[in-house]
Amino acid sequence: MTDSILESVAEAVETNLRELIGVGGLRPGQILVIGTSTSEILGHRIGTSGTLDAAEPIFQTALRVSREFGLHLAFQCCEHLNRALVVEEELLARYPSLEPVSVIPVPKAGGSMASYAYRHFERPIVVETIEAHAGIDIGSTLIGMHLLRVAVPARPPVRMIGHAYVTMAFTRPKLIGGTRAVYTAEAADQQYKAASPNEDC
Repeated sequence: MTDSILESVAEAVETNLRELIGVGGLRPGQILVIGTSTSEILGHRIGTSGTLDAAEPIFQTALRVSREFGLHLAFQCCEHLNRALVVEEELLARYPSLEPVSVIPVPKAGGSMASYAYRHFERPIVVETIEAHAGIDIGSTLIGMHLLRVAVPARPPVRMIGHAYVTMAFTRPKLIGGTRAVYTAEAADQQYKAASPNEDC
């Protein structure tokens, strides 16, 4: 049973990631956070039966897809490390507000997914928190604390990976202003062209 579940993981992750990247309009240089309970994938309670066997296809698939689209990955640790994140060190140059912390995730403190990512990134570091542009949550690991405002739910084509529920979200800038505000370039152009020379707020 376990082997049949693991065989489907990579395909399911790729399908969902490509959907998220498409509907979220993700652009090169943006951050994608991934939270995973390998225990839940195998049908066990989160944090009880993690396995590197499930982490491997998720990491390798996410890495390949993220490189294709020029995205940065952040793998969320488990509750024991306060849901810190494993990233590549190069991310610090692009996002200098990131705060590194001194810890090395292991399966029993950090989780199998974060532990695997730390061992397989080129120059891994752990940061305390991040503001990601989109995220995928496999097994209800609660990635929302690491998403930029405002989060927009995205419907996953594959709703279950193994036995784990999948939720996804991308983010958008806040909409500000009142009833007179516009939010698209087309509407702004129309109002600009229609405005009289003396019209103002």
